[in-house]
Amino acid sequence: MSVLASLSLPLVRKLDPEKAHELAIDALTLGISVPFKRPEDDPALATRALGMRFSNPIGIAAGFDKNARVLRPLARLGFGFVEAGTVTPRPQPGNPEPRLFRLEEDRAVINRMGFNNQGIDRFAVRLARLTRPLPSGRAGGAGVPVGANIGINKTGADPERDYPALVARVKPYVNYIVLNVSSPNTPGLRGLQDAAKLKGILDAIAARHPERPPLLVKLAPDLEDDAIAPIVEAAVQGGAQGLIINNTTLARPATLRSAYKGESGGLSGRPLAARSRDMLRIVANIAAGRLALISCGGIESGQDILDRIRLGADLVQVYTAFAYEGPALLGRLKQEMLQSMRAAGVETLDDIRGVDL
Repeated sequence: MSVLASLSLPLVRKLDPEKAHELAIDALTLGISVPFKRPEDDPALATRALGMRFSNPIGIAAGFDKNARVLRPLARLGFGFVEAGTVTPRPQPGNPEPRLFRLEEDRAVINRMGFNNQGIDRFAVRLARLTRPLPSGRAGGAGVPVGANIGINKTGADPERDYPALVARVKPYVNYIVLNVSSPNTPGLRGLQDAAKLKGILDAIAARHPERPPLLVKLAPDLEDDAIAPIVEAAVQGGAQGLIINNTTLARPATLRSAYKGESGGLSGRPLAARSRDMLRIVANIAAGRLALISCGGIESGQDILDRIRLGADLVQVYTAFAYEGPALLGRLKQEMLQSMRAAGVETLDDIRGVDL
């Protein structure tokens, strides 16, 4: 059924990108092309991070399921973990449309969505429902680790008030929480990556929530290299357990060919791959095993995933490749990983983690 969904993508891509995304969410909500039972992963793909076991290291990045509507269907497609959000304290419509653009020639996307979401109240209700026992009597939940990605509203925000309040709402229901301080589409948000400001937010969370799920910080790829070390140290000292590398970029590589390359917003997909790898290497060397690392940006093949793990990633996330290929992407990535691992005599992902540092 996932293959059928992927075969329909050429038709879906004739739609406006945002309408196509809404259609995909609706289809997943209805269970269209979603297997009844989650496929079993080869044990060779299993890994541990953040104190949890993952049957495979591939997650869906935040932004796909902003309102926590389809976490269980996404898990049944075969993701190793699923992340919902970004969610803000109050609902907000986001930026004016059009705000999402396919750069098909570049296998990329530009978005300037602006944290459009239904707000934490509806988000938390859906997470609570997800954790209830199922009618069959089976345990609730998505069946894989679930993360919540939290952010601040465009207006009236107080980061040291809002982030701890959001943590309070989601922490009973999720396995990890991500602070989004790196979207380019909320004015001033990226300034919160400043080491002192980030430490202040983390300290505010720690004061209110001495017990909570693992906390991660999502970074921008546009940070200057010499600014990365203070941010990593602030994350460690503030009690964070991990980093996501990276969010979308404001950079526009000269190689872009699409007519939409001049649109404002964050660029994701293939053109982000080189910077994502470079920044992962920098962060992994600085973190030196003190933080779990999730690599995101331009991951399109099983070899890409293995390369990120060799550079120190514990897990990876995809978004743009999933938007282009649909559910069939997951089976392909896993098969390519296994083929490469077997050809190289690699038994587990732990055997290669960080070997290229």
